[in-house]
Order: sequence, then structure tokens, then C-alpha cells
Amino acid sequence: MRTDWAGDDQQWWDWYMTLASQTPVESADVVSDPERSVEIEAPEYEVHASLTAPYALAEESVSFFRRNGYVRLRNMVPPSVVAALSRRVDELLDAMHGTGNDGRFLAVEQVWLTDPLVRGVTLSRRLGDVAAQLMGVDGVRLYHDNILSKEPGCGRTPWHRDNDHYPLASPAVCTSWFPLQRIPAAMGTLTCLPRTSVPGSVLKIPVSVENSSYDERVEAELRASGVVPDSSPFELGEVSFHAADCFHTAGPNRTGVPRRVLSSTYYADGTNVIDSPTVLSGKWRDFLPGVAPGTPAVSSLNPLVGSTAALTSVRR
Repeated sequence: MRTDWAGDDQQWWDWYMTLASQTPVESADVVSDPERSVEIEAPEYEVHASLTAPYALAEESVSFFRRNGYVRLRNMVPPSVVAALSRRVDELLDAMHGTGNDGRFLAVEQVWLTDPLVRGVTLSRRLGDVAAQLMGVDGVRLYHDNILSKEPGCGRTPWHRDNDHYPLASPAVCTSWFPLQRIPAAMGTLTCLPRTSVPGSVLKIPVSVENSSYDERVEAELRASGVVPDSSPFELGEVSFHAADCFHTAGPNRTGVPRRVLSSTYYADGTNVIDSPTVLSGKWRDFLPGVAPGTPAVSSLNPLVGSTAALTSVRR
């Protein structure tokens, strides 16, 4: 297996999407564009205030996450805040990639370093504290953030677990997935496989980085086992968190609207980098500058962004 990635982050994503078994999205398969919400955009101070306020995390949500490896939290972000962030992300993607990107999966990483509004999400105590509580750790650090855009006509994302990608020697790693619009199934919603539903045969499949064989074998085993993953649509303001061992994928975008998401990955404070990162970890040294394999995963780009100290679980 190759041990390092020579290209940039977008080239990594262009390559990574080839690891999914794909059925081309034909024009006849395209569904009607989803209804767009018309929301008044929150001013920047309201965006930051909303992302700083604590979220009352239900005990049932913590239990669901620990049992299944993922959880969806409704009403985590007001629609007006989503609208403001959506417009900013559109501007950032247009500036970097322009238009005419149908069929591609676009990604922009480390946006928090240059954009104050996105920084409010990436360093959000609201999200960071929830991540710490879900994983049951005292504090979490940031690994990196992403803008993820599945453009119209883009195919499937391959089945994977994030612990095959992140060079972090800890099971306490999770990622937030923050949609910037309602996401119907036809747009390529995040699809998670509950831990309790993972067939043992899937765990035995060796990860391949050369072709789509891994994705194809996972798909085949799930069909043979009759397992149905959770591909429920996302409502406006709903945010999900998935653990690093959670098998997940996303379907093709069969609409004429880009599916855009903000995502941040968190890990337990005190975690080390694994001894031997691989090509699946992409440009990991960009996210952990100056950090060597086998040493503590701490740099100026990995601030503490959440803890359990101020977060209270409540029954609903």
C-alpha cells in the first residue's frame, strides 16, 4: 500500500470517489429539484451567538450514539443561521472552483483559518461540547474542517469507516455533518450503518485503495445479509455526528442542486498519531503540522474546541 499522498486535497477527493462502484446518473434518473427554503439570513453576530450557546443533549441521544455509532440531532441550528452559512459557502466555492462542476465532489479544507463565519462553526462550543459528551471524553481537539459539495450528477461516495482514514490512535474520534439545506434521499444523503447491524463478514474485508473492490464487496455483503442502512432525509437545522468506526456512504446527487455540508472532525485530547499513516490519510501533515507519527496529536492547528464540563444531558 502506498504510504503518502503526493497531490493536493482536491486531487485526493477526485481519486477517492473512484473507489465507489458507480452507476452513471443519466438525465432520465434526475428527479425534480428539491424545494428550497426561503429563510431570512441571520447577521454574523447571531450566527456566532447561536454556535456558542449550549445544546441540551438528551440522554437518549447519547445512548443512541454509543449503541449505533451515529446520531442525528434536530433543531441544533436555527434556519436563519443555516441560510447565512449557506450563502457564505456558495461564495467560497464559487471563488475557488467557479461554475460548471457537475459530476464532481468538491472539497475545501481548513476553511476556519481564513473565513471568520465558517470559523464560528469549526470552533463552535455548541458542536464541540456535544462531540465530547457523545464520546464520553473530557475534551476534544479539532482535526480539520471541510466544505463538502456533492455537485449535481455526482455519483456515490464509497462505503468506508473514518478510522481507516484518520491517522489517530484512539477510538474516540467523531465527525459532525452539518447540512446547509434540506437533504432528500435523491440528493445523496449521508447513509449510516448501525454498529449492531454490521455483518461480521464486512469486518473481514480488507480495505483496498487500488479500485472499487472494497466498496463492491461491502455492498454485496449488505445485500446478502438483508441489512438496510439509515438513509433518512435531513431536515433544516439537523446535524449528525458519526464515530470513526461507523460504516457510512452517500448516494448519488440526482437533483440539479449541489448538496453542501460543513463538516468538522474531533478527537479526544491526549490522542497520539498512529505509527504508520497511509495514503488513505491524505494530506494529514497539513492538519497536524510538525507532528511525527507515534507522537501526541497536538499542534497550533488542533485547538481544544469542546469539553464535558459545561454540558448537561437532559431527559426529553
